[in-house]
Amino acid sequence: MSRQRVVVVGHGMVGARFVEDLHAASGHDGHDGFDVVVLGAEEYEPYNRVLLSEVVAGKVDVAALTLPRTAGRARTRVLPGVAAVAVERKERVVVDERGERHPYDVVVLATGARARVPDLIGFEEGLPAGVHALRTLDDAREVVAATVNARVAVVVGGGVLGLEAACGLARRGLAVTVVHGGRHVMDRQLDEPAGDVVRGSLQGLGVQVRTRARTEEAVLHDGRIAGVKLEGGEVLAADLLVLTAGTVPEVALARRAGLEVARGVVVGADLATADPRVCAIGDCAQPPEGGTGLVAQGWDQARRLARRLAGPVPTGGGPDTGPDTVPAPASLPAAGTDVVRVKVAGLDLITMGPPGAVASARRVVLSDPDGGRHLEVAVADGRVVAATCVGAGPVAADLVAAYTRGTPVPVDPAQLLLRPVGGAAVQAASPTLMPDRAVVCRCNGVTKGQLVQAWHAGAREVQDVAAATRATTGCGGCTDAVCGIVDWLRRADPAPSDEVVEPQSVAEPSAAGT
Repeated sequence: MSRQRVVVVGHGMVGARFVEDLHAASGHDGHDGFDVVVLGAEEYEPYNRVLLSEVVAGKVDVAALTLPRTAGRARTRVLPGVAAVAVERKERVVVDERGERHPYDVVVLATGARARVPDLIGFEEGLPAGVHALRTLDDAREVVAATVNARVAVVVGGGVLGLEAACGLARRGLAVTVVHGGRHVMDRQLDEPAGDVVRGSLQGLGVQVRTRARTEEAVLHDGRIAGVKLEGGEVLAADLLVLTAGTVPEVALARRAGLEVARGVVVGADLATADPRVCAIGDCAQPPEGGTGLVAQGWDQARRLARRLAGPVPTGGGPDTGPDTVPAPASLPAAGTDVVRVKVAGLDLITMGPPGAVASARRVVLSDPDGGRHLEVAVADGRVVAATCVGAGPVAADLVAAYTRGTPVPVDPAQLLLRPVGGAAVQAASPTLMPDRAVVCRCNGVTKGQLVQAWHAGAREVQDVAAATRATTGCGGCTDAVCGIVDWLRRADPAPSDEVVEPQSVAEPSAAGT
């Protein structure tokens, strides 16, 4: 059987994951049926874009963002710093910026998204000095460098990234104001009461918030940012302006190729465009269920597409060769790919599920603004379909588990919010009390048992465990837990062994951690 030629355009978190999943789904040690070419516009190894705000906060070094590398695969060619400029569908060739032509049987667009730059007066000739978007590794480096001489910062955009960036700048000692056009911060995920509680928590962290406010002009002095003018005439002083006002899918390549483009590249449930030989995944794609902008959805798409391509692949003459080339539709994305966690010390915030689910399901709310807490859960057909947790970590952990696993909930949904207060079992603080089936890394679905198995297979350091299991490579929220489990294993099994053994559950708990 001839090898299938796959060209992947984009070498970010989703494109790199797709290549790994494609090889894993089709064979081992490179002996699978694919010749793969990867074109990456950025010159870096794939890195964790989710943690860029942690770099701004000074909590993570730039070097730590590089994703764990898996063993090299035969017949896979990666071209970093080489952008694709054309997809010639009739000839089935991708052309890169150097003029090299890459024939394909299937091309996968994983071009991601770019930062949205507001159309402000003062931006006509590009971003002035002191103004930075926050989307790439270079962006994060520039923002960190700018904080050395800056004293007052304005962050435009009150979404997840905006809040994380603002708190990171405040952590570096800057006076920070978030300007957001919505009625409250994170209005895509939160309702107004929850947004008000978050606003109070932000003020406690030294971040001021201006909602229902729109920037109109970048006020410049000698070509450098000096402030921003809001609609209505008010001017906020700033010697650093950070843009986190959303993203725009990178669809130019698809549009030039004649593919259907709306906000993103339009794909079906099988992640293929109208041309079954061209697929799109990640932030550049627009699947039937819509894009969340979260890496978990992109990773789920990478896994599903890899499994589909590892089966029967398109054959025949052209891009539209008839029904025999159209693969069977894949399943919808896995549950839990829309869990949003804000990574800020002092602000415990997790949301999950589509906001619309709250209006159509039984809803229970516990709001305590004075205590910095707001909990809301929506239940339908005996399952958690959406939830918001501000300032209540143990409850959030239980709700995330119930939501991602689809476990049945109590007849009275209020018990989901009150159970930890009543003294019932909560998440185990010790790895000894965690069952092997307990999920530690929710971004990648890694359980404690898989971490233990990786340890017994020879992964003795956290970075080795991450490479073996992918734990810690998503939002980073599980890093402390993974470090704790590795430390526990080191104490419990201090003598390295080359022998691979089956993991043993040290202590199956009664109710803790389930």
